[in-house]
Amino acid sequence: MCRLCSPATPRALCPGRPRFLSAPSELGAGAAAAKAATTKITAAPLPELSGEKGTRILIKGGVVMSVDDAVGNFPKGDVLIEGAKIVEVAANIEATDAHVIDASGKIVMPGFIDTHHHQFETGLRSSLADAIVVNDGKPENARNYYETMLLNFSQHYRPQDVYINELYGGLAQLDAGVTTVMDVSQIHHSAEHSDAAIEGLRDAGRRGVFGYFEGWWEGKEHPVGARRIREQFFSSDDSLLTMVMGGEIYIEGYEEMWRIGRELDLQIALHVVTTFGMTPTFDELAKKGVFGPDNIFIHMTGMTDDAWKAAADAGAHVSLSVPIEMHMRHGEPPIQKAIDLGMSVSLSSDVECTMSADFFTQMRGLITLQRMIANEKALSGDENHPALMRSADAIRHATIEGAKGLRLDNKTGSLTPGKDADIILLDAEAINVAPLNNAPGAVVTLMDRSNVDTVMVAGKIRKWQGQLLGHDMGKLRHELEESRDYVFEKAGVEQDLFA
Repeated sequence: MCRLCSPATPRALCPGRPRFLSAPSELGAGAAAAKAATTKITAAPLPELSGEKGTRILIKGGVVMSVDDAVGNFPKGDVLIEGAKIVEVAANIEATDAHVIDASGKIVMPGFIDTHHHQFETGLRSSLADAIVVNDGKPENARNYYETMLLNFSQHYRPQDVYINELYGGLAQLDAGVTTVMDVSQIHHSAEHSDAAIEGLRDAGRRGVFGYFEGWWEGKEHPVGARRIREQFFSSDDSLLTMVMGGEIYIEGYEEMWRIGRELDLQIALHVVTTFGMTPTFDELAKKGVFGPDNIFIHMTGMTDDAWKAAADAGAHVSLSVPIEMHMRHGEPPIQKAIDLGMSVSLSSDVECTMSADFFTQMRGLITLQRMIANEKALSGDENHPALMRSADAIRHATIEGAKGLRLDNKTGSLTPGKDADIILLDAEAINVAPLNNAPGAVVTLMDRSNVDTVMVAGKIRKWQGQLLGHDMGKLRHELEESRDYVFEKAGVEQDLFA
């Protein structure tokens, strides 16, 4: 405990804990003397004051990856934050009134952006670990995603189940450095279900995009409820939460979803998967010229070249869930197709009932598959094989490209002065990384969620020195388990840890 704390101050919140500094006496004699000559360090503690108007925070001495070519990268650099905003990124910043976070030994970079995550399934993690997406008629695949999750489990969710799944899933990703999500909840059975999803997103405290996709019950308000939700919760686009309209073309009446979405100036997102028999319908839409820059196409597996060209020409965005697409038989992830067409491509975790939602998994899935395909072509003698993806490219797809896809690149996705401070500090001195030799390479090929040390969203510290703040996670886990038990029972599915 430092001299600034009372005996009751939790150790994780102590401003004097090593490396995160609030007073000169915590620096060590030599460093403190040098620091005192240039930077006055205020005594009020972090993280409580972070994100507040007028609070200035200087992240100092980290390996800074800005993901902004105009800003650049710094082997040793500083990031200055005021309130919610990034003020400056440079090799050395003098800030006489700032709280200082010593980022030595840390990689400082923008938070990850997940453009497609079914957070309502958090309580059913790994329950469909071996499932494929739709029934192929074989006995071993009778327990598939479509029938088991969407046509059974999801039917039994109460609003309180939606809330705890949304909240816990959001906090889990926040803990892993994912500062922004598009939640594709597909659980909008009633107005109460929709409101619970929004409440869970909000209470997690991170940047979120509410994906208003379908519900399945009689009396559901989707899609016309979009007007109520837009007016009640999303009348301003200047908050942490924004909205996207779901427009699945395998659902009768999808034309109305698209019409309402565009009427409300919302982006229109949909799953485009060959195993759902979507290719003919998608081709028809391509020929009609209805695609636009407001479209987010998820997966995009098995589509024709003409449909791809129409999507690219329209400026549509592509969200890829590479590990899921490989695992659940969506079709081969079209990484190279999207890149060759110059499309904006982001990463997404999809469903935790089958695969992890951490973004180190997503980046590794992306880069290893792209390189495998390119390397196979090179080995076969193809002199025109695709260029090998680099680690820095994978990071761009996990950050700024996701921001572009969600129309948030003016707020997040890079460490750019004027943008919101959605920032993560990754431990580069941990046993799985040290010694650091290549910053983007370490993030993509070596790190995992255990390396996520500190997380900020709009300048507010949400994870501090390895500890998620603001929630009793034990209590929330118990509530999630109770919800899980209820859903399993109502669905008539036996809980078997070895099934």
